[in-house]
Parts: sequence; C-alpha cells; structure tokens
Amino acid sequence: MRFAKVIGTVTLNQCISEFEGSTLKAVVPLSLADLQSQETDSADFLVLWDEMGSRNGDFVALSEGGEAAQPFRPANKPVDAYNAAIIDEINLS
Repeated sequence: MRFAKVIGTVTLNQCISEFEGSTLKAVVPLSLADLQSQETDSADFLVLWDEMGSRNGDFVALSEGGEAAQPFRPANKPVDAYNAAIIDEINLS
C-alpha cells in the first residue's frame, strides 16, 4: 500500500460497463521525501478507482496490482490501483 495525492479526475470518451458506479482519479504516488516536503511535482501519475469520493488535493492510500482487483471478486474489473482510504492527516514527527 502506498500514499498518493489526488490531482484530477479521469474522463473516458466511451462508456465502459465495468467502470459504472465509480470515478477514476489521477493520483501522484508519494515517497517519504515527498511527504516530508509536501511537494508533488512529479509528472508520473496513476489512474485510481475511487468509490469513496476523494477530491483534488486529498491524500489517499492505494493498493496496486492484483490486490487492487480483490474487492471486486468474482467480477473482473480492469483496475491497476484502488482507493483503500482517504487520509485525514499525516504526522511524520
């Protein structure tokens, strides 16, 4: 599980039935150094399946890979990252 910051919403130009009932978010994964400096200047981002209603600027905990698809079993969802939690506060001291 990793932390990430929500930077936007992903909109598809065609409806994909497996994605109904959720929102796709663009998130930037954060390293410990990123969390300490609170900077998110990375151009790399992930597309995150979000059922929790996270907003731009929110910090989230995400699972990736095979673990990201586990909440949907036995249905198959084409997801690479799943929003496991919205983080209220990060205290690194």
